[in-house]
Amino acid sequence: MTLDRRLLAPHALAEWAAKTPDAPALVHVDGTRFTYAELLEDSRRWAGCLRAHGVDAGTHVATLLPDRLDPHRAFLGLAWLRAVEVPLNTAYVGDMLRHALTVSEASVVLTTAAMLPRISEATAGLDPAPRVLLVDDLRDELATAEPATDLPGPEVWDVNTLLFTSGTTGPSKAVTTPWGLTYQMWSWVPEDTVRPGEALHLALPLFHNSGRSGFNYALGRGGCLVTRERFSATSMWDEIRRFGCVALALVGPLTALVYSAPPRQDDADNPLRSAILGPMIPDIEGFERRFGVRVATCYGQTEVGAPLVSGFDHGPWANTGVPRESWPGFDVRLVDEHDIPVTTPGQVGELVVRAREPWSMSLGYHGMPAESAAAWRNGWFHTGDAFRTDEEGRYYFVDRMRDTIRRRGENISSFEVEAAVGQHPAVRECAAVGVRTELGDEEVMVCVILHEDQAAGFSPAELVSFLDGRMPSFMLPRYVDVVDDLPRNATTGRVRKNELRARGLTPTTWDRLSPTA
Repeated sequence: MTLDRRLLAPHALAEWAAKTPDAPALVHVDGTRFTYAELLEDSRRWAGCLRAHGVDAGTHVATLLPDRLDPHRAFLGLAWLRAVEVPLNTAYVGDMLRHALTVSEASVVLTTAAMLPRISEATAGLDPAPRVLLVDDLRDELATAEPATDLPGPEVWDVNTLLFTSGTTGPSKAVTTPWGLTYQMWSWVPEDTVRPGEALHLALPLFHNSGRSGFNYALGRGGCLVTRERFSATSMWDEIRRFGCVALALVGPLTALVYSAPPRQDDADNPLRSAILGPMIPDIEGFERRFGVRVATCYGQTEVGAPLVSGFDHGPWANTGVPRESWPGFDVRLVDEHDIPVTTPGQVGELVVRAREPWSMSLGYHGMPAESAAAWRNGWFHTGDAFRTDEEGRYYFVDRMRDTIRRRGENISSFEVEAAVGQHPAVRECAAVGVRTELGDEEVMVCVILHEDQAAGFSPAELVSFLDGRMPSFMLPRYVDVVDDLPRNATTGRVRKNELRARGLTPTTWDRLSPTA
């Protein structure tokens, strides 16, 4: 079944602007707001302005936009043009930013004056270098441009974005994301989560598919997206009450963070009906009772969307749901290292998936045919994650079969951490792994082997200072362990990171957050 294109963000915006022009569509917690009619006209002005500056269908436009609602407005303006957006993490600096611009083949960068020094540094010497458009310089044009009402907008099979996800055996890859996938990642949520005119609190950035898809979902439902640049557990409840939000989105350790706050008598005195989150926490029933909400969960990846989902009858806290039957429908397997299905409940295997309808999963990694073929071998997308099932057919995440580190909602490439640490003159070799925290999240730990003549003067604190500014702040290691050697495969010499993860912290591990550090 081909997806109705009216469910895609710009078309949904136009349809609801005709039905409910004065209903709020997009609200920032600072009070900035757009009705459906205002956001439609604004999006078409952005499209007209960007078209006048040479952006057209298929143009790769990198966006580095930290300011309030600019990412959402650019998202819609580029959507009308059918341009390919490359939304960049606002923490990207240096080599990582240069890599993203190079791999994505961005010919235009849309950013702000505050971010311009980063772009100038990252593009120095690139041939050809992308053309830079500063939103600051375009403000007057964006306010007065003739709305582009002649644009057909995207189809389900058009590429929406190139989204960067973590590299495991190499640098970060650009996931080619069609509009069908942008819709798919959030379309599984139960039908009555958000009704027309109701508000969703979603503080997720648009350089992640969960943020983009959540925005698409809100517009498709005729709802209102309430957002902010960064999630804040201290102000979240005030915002939910102030804007009357009936649904809340939480990712990673945010559920545990919200639940860990001291209980208050008015915890359940809020307009929320539902929380869409993942993973669940051990006392998820206590969470539901305390805040008076229903919870649904899923398992998702940038490449595949959400193939495993639950309803509000989610079952045991540790499960991630069952194979999805709603559009597009998914076939799901657990397989061994030879791709032979693992069928016994409780037995661990790698999760592989495929969708039943076209344009609902990623189209591969841009400019990386070998990596795309490896991920899709034997006709199934290999997630790199280990799962088991129970007798009822629910799926349980066990561990990552790959070396990605998940910290506060960010996927961190161990390869890129190791590359940056290896630039320190005292470091001979490094292995980066994730160490589990009490919130179910991970922190970055680097195990380093030093050059003998540099060991005496080495300081973990100086290493972190060296890395600060060379990598995004969310990638900075919390833990540093100086070791004589690393556990290795006897045949290839490859580091056995599973042993480092199992070992965790040791008496010699330095903690950046320790009072004595």
